Amino acid sequence: MREIREFEMEHDEPATAWRIVRPLVVTVTTGQLWLTLEHDAEDYWLEAGQSFLLPAGTRAWVSAGRDGARVNVTSANSVDADRRAAFAQSAAASARGWMTRWLRVA
Repeated sequence: MREIREFEMEHDEPATAWRIVRPLVVTVTTGQLWLTLEHDAEDYWLEAGQSFLLPAGTRAWVSAGRDGARVNVTSANSVDADRRAAFAQSAAASARGWMTRWLRVA
């Protein structure tokens, strides 16, 4: 069993910084998500259906595209190794306790 959290972001919300405590997989379910990682010169724009692996120990900034975004976040530890590798290739919360276990809003 794995825990999946869903987040909704509006276009006019400021970017949010996440400090990743354990590896996470972010999957966009609707809209578009902007993602950038500390020490990575690339910006990533994810569309509905796309996923991205956020490695532990990094800082990520996330924001929604023009139409907002809805994303699911789950622990990468609960995803099998093959799927984790595929995610790596692929280009607040009401439960505050969950946020401190999984990510920290910086």
